[in-house]
Amino acid sequence: MLPLLVVLFLVSYGLMAMLVVEQGRTIDNQRNLIQQLFQDSTELSAIRSNAVRRQQPRSQAPSSQVTPNDKAELKGRTEKLRKQAPLRPPKVTSDVADKRRALVSI
Repeated sequence: MLPLLVVLFLVSYGLMAMLVVEQGRTIDNQRNLIQQLFQDSTELSAIRSNAVRRQQPRSQAPSSQVTPNDKAELKGRTEKLRKQAPLRPPKVTSDVADKRRALVSI
């Protein structure tokens, strides 16, 4: 019986070692994939920023002054973003001092 247990023990350790090696490969592959995606993302954002710069007219510099139309647009945007908080019912005074729920700690 003992030799059978030793063989099973060795086989199980071999399988566990293979699992660890495969997990290491998977982690390395995922790390490489994440790095490639990050590089692609930075490349894409650089291409987009270059495209935006090319679309802007060169004779006009972007103005820092806000025109009345821009103010109206900004106001409309902020109104859309703001939502009113739901109304809450008034607190009942009996809930404030409920001694049954008081936490007693030593």
